[in-house]
Amino acid sequence: MRDLTTNFGQNAGKIWLSLNNIGPQSQSSLIKNTKLSLPDFYAGLGWLARENKIYKEGKYYKLGDTNLTDIIGEDAGKVWRLLETQGDTNISLIVKTARIKIQDAYSALGWLAREDKIKTNIENNQIKFLLK
Repeated sequence: MRDLTTNFGQNAGKIWLSLNNIGPQSQSSLIKNTKLSLPDFYAGLGWLARENKIYKEGKYYKLGDTNLTDIIGEDAGKVWRLLETQGDTNISLIVKTARIKIQDAYSALGWLAREDKIKTNIENNQIKFLLK
């Protein structure tokens, strides 16, 4: 099985292509057009934010210099510190311990995946995230 973080980059590519081909879109339109699940959408969003390629204006996402660094970057810092101290951690524990919403956790993981700082491990049929 390919590492889940590799998929985050592929999901970011789907979002980018949709925005490039169609133009500004709402979250629901992007999810429909890319056929991504919510976690996959948010992980791809975090990846693109780290690449400084996506911004949000009202309810629409557009290509361009990001305005999401403060939000996603801060959450990525929380998740990174958590993984540094806890080690292998599942998404539920990340949400609970970092005190962030699940979609924000996936965006933060997408950001960290783009920085090549995390990897995944499957343990007892559960996906765990850990630092490289």
